Amino acid sequence: MRDILSSMDAHELRKKYIDFFVSKGHVRIEGKSLIPENDPTVLFTTAGMHPLVPYLLGAEHPAGKRLVNFQKCIRTGDIEAVGDFSHLTFFEMLGNWSLGDYFKEDAIRMSYEFLTSPQWLGIPHERLGVTVFAGEEGIPRDEDSAAVWRSLGFRDERISFRPREDNWWGPAGATGPCGPDSEMFIDMGKEPCGPSCAPGCGCGKWLEIWNDVFMQYNKDADGNYIPLSRTCVDTGMGVERTVTILTGKKSVYDTEIFQPIIRALEKKTDASKMYRYGSDDEKDRSMRIIADHIRSATFILGDPKAVTPSNVGAGYVLRRLVRRAVRHGRKLGIEGCFLAAISRVVIAEFCGPYPELEQNSAVILDELQKEELKFLETLQKGEKEFEKLLPNLLKDPKKVMSGRLAFKLYDTYGFPIELTEELAHESGLTVNKAEFDAAFAKHQEASRAGGDVFKGGLADHSEITTKYHTATHLLQKALQIVLGSHVAQKGSNITAERLRFDFSHGAPMTQDEIQRVEDLVNEQITRDLPVTMEMMSLDAAKAAGAMALFGEKYEAQVKVYTIGDFSKEVCGGPHADRTAALGHFKIQKEQSSSSGVRRIRAVLE
Repeated sequence: MRDILSSMDAHELRKKYIDFFVSKGHVRIEGKSLIPENDPTVLFTTAGMHPLVPYLLGAEHPAGKRLVNFQKCIRTGDIEAVGDFSHLTFFEMLGNWSLGDYFKEDAIRMSYEFLTSPQWLGIPHERLGVTVFAGEEGIPRDEDSAAVWRSLGFRDERISFRPREDNWWGPAGATGPCGPDSEMFIDMGKEPCGPSCAPGCGCGKWLEIWNDVFMQYNKDADGNYIPLSRTCVDTGMGVERTVTILTGKKSVYDTEIFQPIIRALEKKTDASKMYRYGSDDEKDRSMRIIADHIRSATFILGDPKAVTPSNVGAGYVLRRLVRRAVRHGRKLGIEGCFLAAISRVVIAEFCGPYPELEQNSAVILDELQKEELKFLETLQKGEKEFEKLLPNLLKDPKKVMSGRLAFKLYDTYGFPIELTEELAHESGLTVNKAEFDAAFAKHQEASRAGGDVFKGGLADHSEITTKYHTATHLLQKALQIVLGSHVAQKGSNITAERLRFDFSHGAPMTQDEIQRVEDLVNEQITRDLPVTMEMMSLDAAKAAGAMALFGEKYEAQVKVYTIGDFSKEVCGGPHADRTAALGHFKIQKEQSSSSGVRRIRAVLE
């Protein structure tokens, strides 16, 4: 692939992508937090389109109908696969969107121009192939997209009709916008695997480089696909994958994106016999795991809405990433703490496009250091106990470790099940995961992490979730009045049954403080205050005293929601029209979320 583009790096790719779509009338918008705002269906932002769900569903975006950006994302479903040549936990997505403006033809033609024009990526036409949706019962075959590709000179053998599992995108969570997609592939020059080999084949001849998603439907909570009132386009190009393909590397870890991290890791191995990446398959795998996991952890901790390591939700994923990196560092022979040193390299490499990493570097490094020290102690105890159990486990002809024993390691020593499974696998054993899950659910239900944490959420714009969202504005202002101006939102999670609100505060609230906050919110509800919205610049919003996560990235024009004379906040919406619609506000629980962060759970009755 070196004949395509031999020197493309991530910085150049980001710039070319933004510049191209700006030249096509798109407005560059800022990427958003890794922690989704009021979307309880997922723990992290999983795709470039995720923060734009309200606008894909019909809300007006402050920047207009044509948008482009790059977005940081995390997907946790493939953590166990990380360590091969391509899987990542954290990744960057380039995206451009049409919100009720252009649709399939213009999107495909722009994609083709960016890929093939010598001014942009310069990929030869003959190296490209595409896939389109083959259709299924109730949803037609995407002949429209195929016709556009044919008009661009693609022969039928380079246009592959594929089923839902290949050419249907979304929704990002349990519900939301979705539709057929058309994917673009590069021919890697390998011989076809057989007569049916075509774009989309998984044999390695074809590698995907881009995806155009045509948002035609909204999947509701009952699994129905409802045609959207306006069609939209969402495209996605992964930075790491694209740089890998265009530079002819065999792995994302061989690119300039990861090599500085890996070189720093090499220096952390035994100085007398420094390990060089590429010398041993198993050690290389450990290096790839560490590089991915520290990069992911650095971005999570450096986010404006950062979570810290914990045993719940996103904090548990972060803890798992950190601890897995530590263990693989030990497998490489790295002694003592090393995560903060590698994280410094990540910060230095990525603080240009993501300045929040430099701004929050002290927090990142401190949290990594604390978690690493805590886990080293846990690791030593857990591994020692596992070694005691191993002789008897190996006597079992089925070579199965009971879930009961695995849970004992977790419950008594804090040893994660994932590490127990890894140790078992290395010894030729398996773990009875179903038995572990049963014990885990019984004794520590609240600590289980997962993708679909709750059903519902603001993604569906239901009336009740809209009311809860409005209530969070009243709650934040009330907390500032009662506790002090230091209070800032650190995260929120809304379902149709309740709201959960995380905020910065260093001590538990007293019963008197809780009651005063509750009374303040209900007072504003009783006053039946109007909720109004106006567009203004971010500077004007700040000058007007609007609350916002000003470590967060916002567009040049923002929506400012004002609730009577009580609250003014930068927010994407939606909201109730008046506060009386909210009903009675009741705080059910106030507790610690993480260090320096408290959590309130409340309901509207």
